[in-house]
Formats: sequence, structure tokens, C-alpha cells
Amino acid sequence: MVRHRRSRTSLSASPIRRSAPRNSRKQHGTDVEPSVAVLSRERDEALVQQRAIEEVLKIISASPAELQAVLELVARSAARFCEADDVTISELDGQDLRMAAHWGSVPNLEIGFHFPCTRETVAGRTVLDRKLVHVIDLQAEAEDFPEGSANARRFGHRTIASVPLLREGVAIGTIALRRTEVNPFTDKQLALLGTFAAQAVIAIENARLLIELRERTTELTESLEEQSASSEVLKVVSQSGIELTPVLDELVATAARICSADSGFILRLQDGLCRMVASFGKSPEYKDFQLRNPIVPNRGTLAGRVVLTRDMVHIEDASTDPEYTRIEAVKLGHQRTMLGVPLVRDGALIGVLTLARSWVEPFTLKQIALVQNFASQAVIALENARLLSELRESTTELTESLEQQTATSEVLQIIASSPGELEPVVQAMLANATRLCKASYGAMWLKEGDRFRNAAFHGPLPEAYLEQWRNASVSLTAPLAALYNRESRFR
Repeated sequence: MVRHRRSRTSLSASPIRRSAPRNSRKQHGTDVEPSVAVLSRERDEALVQQRAIEEVLKIISASPAELQAVLELVARSAARFCEADDVTISELDGQDLRMAAHWGSVPNLEIGFHFPCTRETVAGRTVLDRKLVHVIDLQAEAEDFPEGSANARRFGHRTIASVPLLREGVAIGTIALRRTEVNPFTDKQLALLGTFAAQAVIAIENARLLIELRERTTELTESLEEQSASSEVLKVVSQSGIELTPVLDELVATAARICSADSGFILRLQDGLCRMVASFGKSPEYKDFQLRNPIVPNRGTLAGRVVLTRDMVHIEDASTDPEYTRIEAVKLGHQRTMLGVPLVRDGALIGVLTLARSWVEPFTLKQIALVQNFASQAVIALENARLLSELRESTTELTESLEQQTATSEVLQIIASSPGELEPVVQAMLANATRLCKASYGAMWLKEGDRFRNAAFHGPLPEAYLEQWRNASVSLTAPLAALYNRESRFR
């Protein structure tokens, strides 16, 4: 008896059967009937196989992202139509093969298990050679497939046939048929296995493309949200003037939403202390606590640590951080994972932006970069408010100075135009003094002996005052005398 060591069979189609000449067929039905039965059976098998392929392709098109379910269906269909006890599908993952799907009664490695892609296994050699490997009795091939043969004896399979999963000529995995008895697969079964391999490649490629599309869509959506959020904040910053609180509240709220945090603060560094100027997601009790207890820079607090290091600080879990001592933030503020970034203007630290989560989940590098961007926007808002405040103060000073100069010029002009008339000069001086001092009304008195006489009045004086001041004079009372004597000392 001749023992078949190994047989590698190509994926070419089965030989074509040619029909006998019409005149060579016998007229009796005894020779024609078997041929009809064979053709009918082959037709039925082809129809069943076609339906199986259609079923797999239908599932691939309906659920392209459900790769595991599709591969399991491919494995089950391959086992059924190739008359195998077991089918495995493996995907290439770096230098290893990963078990992706399995169907059948033969024990097997768990789904997701990685094993080296080497020539010592049938699957590894299939990938490396990129062609069919058909071994009649793998348990007897310890010399050629030492690891594969050991696995065959371990799991109990004998005959195995494996074909590569090829995508654009590159092997990305394998699909293998296994039998527990020594029973070679036919050329027809091997060719059909190649068809199922092609379907597995379609399923894997569809899933890969869909995953890439979803990831790209997610990235674009996140990028759009980030740009929209930044645009909204910058718009509020540009329109806010010196009204900082609503701007900073909106900024920290947007940063928290984009970075999946449920609370946040913006603190200004003033007089050596970090004082809250904006907040999001905090209870009134905790905000009140924060206002009453400005943070002293030290390593026991998030903001204090940022001030000391002048750098980003990331605390994964404040409840277990050995240096964190602001327990109220954990208990009252429900803060676990924390992130703080410095607010820097012209090289000087002016504040801190913090975000926090009430659960333990470290911020990603992308989220940290986003928070740093929001911190830059907060600095812009603070700087805009400072510049506008300085501009308004300067404008107010210039306006007041101009008004004073204008008033003085008006009085001097009246003096020059009416050298012998006192009343218009006094009236102009009183009107300008009342306006510049933002008073409701005013009066000017001239001293005559021990009494004062009204020389002019301006504005809507009360009727009683108006009548008295117009027709009478007042004595030099104690307050007026004291004022007169004090002014006299400086003359």
C-alpha cells in the first residue's frame, strides 16, 4: 500500500467532460439513464453551491461591518459543500496569524488567538508561499510540518487543505478544511474552497473599508465640531468687550463638552492666589467653596501644581494621587480625573484652565491639545478685556481733560468779551462746574461783610431754594465760615 505524504493541488477547474458522439450512443435506455442521473446530480450540486455563495454574498452586502458573523458563515458553508469536518479562517496580523473564525467539531484555538506565521504550520506556509497546501495526513508529517503535525495530534485532525486569502496578490490570511480521517479532498472541493476564500477576502476588505470610512467620518465630525466650537468662542470673545464672565463661562463649557469632561474652571492668578473667574458643571455649594477658598500654589492642588510647574498637569485619579490634598474637590466637587493647563501671556503666567471628570478616564493626547488651544483662547479673551479696559480708562481721562479745557476756554472767552460784566462770567463758570462735576444744580455765593449773597445759580433748583436765593442773602453760618477760613489760608 502506497502512503501519500503530501499533495499540493492547484486551484484550476476540474477537467471538462466531453459528450460521446450521438451515433455512438446505444439505442437502449440502459446506458443513457446513468448519464442523465449523474448530470442531474451535478446540476443539483451546482445549484446548491450557487445558492450558498449567493447567501454569503447577500450577508456580506447587508452587514459589511459584521465581519465575525460573515466569516463564520463562510466557514460553515465551506465545511458543508466541501464535505469537511471543520473549517478555520486566520488573518495575518503583523508577523502572526490570528484565529478569525471557526466552524466544526474539531477542537481548535480560541478566536483571537495569535500564533507565529512560519513554515512549520500549514497555515503559515500557505501565507508565505501564497498557494494551496494539501496534506493527506498531517499527523504523519512531523518532519515537514513539526508544529502543524503536533497540533494535528493534539486536536485529532488528519487531512488538511489550506488556501491563501489574497488581496491584490498579497496574502492576508488563510482558510483551511480539516478532516478527522485520512481522506484527500477532490479537485472539485479544492476549487470550491478557493471560491470561499475569495468571499472571505471580500468580507474582510468590505469591513476594513467601512471601518476606515467610519473612522474618517468620526475624525471629520470631531474636527468640524472643534472648529465650530472654536469659532463660536472666538466670536463671543470678539464681541464681549470687558464683560469677561459670560465669555469665559462659554469657553470652559465648550472645552468640557468637546473633551468629554463634566466640569471645569478658569482661575486668575492674582496676588499670588488662584481665584475662580469662570466655571462649568459645578454645584452652587462647590462654587461658593471655591470663591471663599482661593488656591495657594502648592502640589496639593491641580491649579497649584500647574502654577509651580508652569506646565500641563494630568492627574488620572485625584482620590489615589499621593500628593493631592484638596479633598473637597473629590468629595464636594466629585472630581477624579483632572487636567490643568497654564494661561500664559507674554511669558507670564496669568491663570489656569482646568477640566475634570467624575469618573476615572485619562484624557487623550488629542484632548490635551484641544484644552491647550482653549487655554490660548482664554488668554486672548483676558487680554482683550484688559486692553479694552485700559482704552476706556484712557479715553475717559482724555474726554474729561478735553471737557475741562473747553470749559476753561469758554470762561476765558466770556471774560475777554465782557470785561466789565461779572454776571455772564460767573454764570458760565457755574454752568461748566456743574456739568463737569456731574451735579444736578449749583449756586455761587459772594461774601459781603458777614453775609453771603447769591451771585448765580444753575440747573433745576428746588422752588423753595430758588425763591430764597433770588431775593435774600444768608449769614456766615458756621459751616460756611469754616470753609471760607480754610480756603483763605491757601490764598
